[in-house]
Amino acid sequence: MNALGGSFILFFAFLCGYAEAQQPRGSNIPSDLIGSVSQGTPSGGVIPLSIGDAIDRALKYNLGYVIGEQETRVSTAARVRSLSELLPKVNAGISEAIQQINLASFGFRGFPGVPPVVGPFSVFDTRARYTQAVFDSRLAHELRAASERVAASNYALQDVRELIALITTDLYLDAVAESSRVDAARAQLRTAQAVYDRARDLKDSGLIPGIDVLRAQVQLQAQQQRLVTVENELAKQKLRLARAIGLPQGQEFAQTDAFMNAPPNTPALAEALRIALDSRSDYRRAMTLVRAAEETRKAALGRRLPSLQVNADYGDIGRTPANSHGTMLLQGTLSIPIYTGQRVRAEVLESDALLEQRKAEVSNLRDQIEYEIRTANLDIRSAADQLQVAQAGKDLARQQLEQAQDRFAAGVANGLEVTQAQEAVVTADENYISALYALNTAQAALARATGNAEKTIKSFLGAK
Repeated sequence: MNALGGSFILFFAFLCGYAEAQQPRGSNIPSDLIGSVSQGTPSGGVIPLSIGDAIDRALKYNLGYVIGEQETRVSTAARVRSLSELLPKVNAGISEAIQQINLASFGFRGFPGVPPVVGPFSVFDTRARYTQAVFDSRLAHELRAASERVAASNYALQDVRELIALITTDLYLDAVAESSRVDAARAQLRTAQAVYDRARDLKDSGLIPGIDVLRAQVQLQAQQQRLVTVENELAKQKLRLARAIGLPQGQEFAQTDAFMNAPPNTPALAEALRIALDSRSDYRRAMTLVRAAEETRKAALGRRLPSLQVNADYGDIGRTPANSHGTMLLQGTLSIPIYTGQRVRAEVLESDALLEQRKAEVSNLRDQIEYEIRTANLDIRSAADQLQVAQAGKDLARQQLEQAQDRFAAGVANGLEVTQAQEAVVTADENYISALYALNTAQAALARATGNAEKTIKSFLGAK
């Protein structure tokens, strides 16, 4: 029974390790980026889905992108509002009033021939009014700041596209990894079934004891349970992928792209950093926000400068439309701030603080980009080395299992040796799949770090 207990310990230790490895990844991902606005209803068949198709769908229907588009529209509206403060304003109106005036209330009393109360009488007035700020430094700089914020929101939307491409790739590769685990589990189940059948035949022939048949049966059931587990995880991972790219829930699909098994050539650090600073939308957004903060500061200082405004109106006024006469007004107003009650000082202090904050964000982001590039390069090299070791381990585990089966059939080894060899194959397969997954996700992370995720991920995974 000690040998049988050892088999159970191996089995449950494997399950615990596998469950830990399968904890949901990306728990820090904003919920907007793993949600979507689903389109259509599930079709009856199974549709093919490449990594390119998945990314294209995500860039249309992912909730993060849909929300990002609306936030860009809000920034555009704010710019239009700032622009409206500098554009001419023309209003027109028609009024008619009936009045009665007590002249005595205005100090007119005791004039011969003038009654103390005038009216009632009617006044008709139709008039067009024109107003424009000819020069206002504050409004001009506020408009420029708003324009920079619109550009920043557009860069932010492009950065959301990059993140969506990366997250979709991650979810797609998760499903590929689970599919590979299902294939490996099925192959291991077939092996376990063959070992069990062979053990039962040998026991019937009196060549081995019953404990070896029991070991083989335990291993067979363990592989059956593992297959159920990985098939369930694959189904859930496909649901996560469908949820992120806007596929209707319940739509069956088959992934057409597999893992890339060879690391591509990676650029040198200096070249990768140069590409990233030119391409990364989040870095360009940060630089744009610095310029917006500078314009905001200039707008605050602009309150100290004179402003010039023109007002004009033209219309007809009289007792009736038929008894009226045209009147007009043209007025230019030069406003010179003398004392603003420390308002300018407060706004300058606030804008200075914002400007320093934006500059610090740019500096931090540049270091973060270099860190991401270095990390991705390290991960690629490490994953490539792990893949070579895992491939060799996989081949050795297969050879070990074949030799253990031969020794078992020849009667020179018991079933425990075969069980241990089967567990070695399970571990080797998992190591190989994990190494492939790590290599592909590291390459996707490098594409994101250099600001080219949307353009390059499809090509290096073989998507058209």
